[in-house]
Amino acid sequence: MARRLLLISSSVVYGSGYLDHAAEEIRSLLGTAGARTVLFVPYALFDRDAYAVRARDRFEALGFALESIHDASDAEAAVRRAEALFIGGGNTFRLLAHLQRLGLLEPIRRRVGDGMPYIGSSAGSNVACPTLKTTKDMPIVEPDSFDALGLVPFQISPHYLDPDPHSTHMGETQEERILQFLEENDAPVAGLREGAMLGVEGDSISLRGLAGARIFRRGEAPVEMLPVAPLETLLAHARPPIGGAR
Repeated sequence: MARRLLLISSSVVYGSGYLDHAAEEIRSLLGTAGARTVLFVPYALFDRDAYAVRARDRFEALGFALESIHDASDAEAAVRRAEALFIGGGNTFRLLAHLQRLGLLEPIRRRVGDGMPYIGSSAGSNVACPTLKTTKDMPIVEPDSFDALGLVPFQISPHYLDPDPHSTHMGETQEERILQFLEENDAPVAGLREGAMLGVEGDSISLRGLAGARIFRRGEAPVEMLPVAPLETLLAHARPPIGGAR
C-alpha cells in the first residue's frame, strides 16, 4: 500500500488548543502530498455543523481548505475526489455505524491504498484499525459489525492512561482491558498516550508526538516506546486485518 497515515491519540492535550500538538505533523503530511483541501468526516459527534466549523477554522489556520462530508450531496463521490481525509474524534460506535450505513469503508480503503493522506484523531484513529474492539467508548449505537477500515494490521487504544498506584478506583485499568482483548484476539495493540501519534508511510511507521506508547502483544510482556521510535513490527503482523484494505 502507498499509505500515508497520521494516527493521533487525541485532538487536544492539556494546556494547548485543538490539534496544536499535531499541527506540524499535519502540515508536513499534507504539504508533502500536495494537498490543498481536506475532506472532514464529523460523524463521531452529534452536532456535525459545529464540529465542521471547528475543524475548518483549525485547518485554514494551517493553510488548508476544509470541506465536510456531511454537507456533500454524494458522500462516496466526495471521498473519490478528496485530496486528503481527516476523521475526527468522538464516539467510535457512532462513527463506524455512519461509515457503514453510507457505504464509505471500501471507497476510503481504495483511496488510502492509492496514497491519499489519511489523518485520524481518537475515534478516527480507532476506525483505521481492523476493528473498533479497543475503543474506550460506550456503544451508544450499534454498528453492523465491529469491522473497521483495516488500513493498518494492528489495533490502537487512544487516550492511554497508565495505572495510578495511588488511586482507590477498583475498576479495570486500560491495561487490563487491553490484556483481556489479547486473550481473545491476535492483533497487537498500541496504547497511545495523549499527545502521541503514529506516522505511517508505506511500510514504515514511527511513534511521534509529545508522549510515549505502550505496545501489547499476545503472550508477551508490554513494551514501552518513546518518540521518535520505529515500529515496523506492528506493520509486519502476520495475520491479515479483518475487513482490511484491498
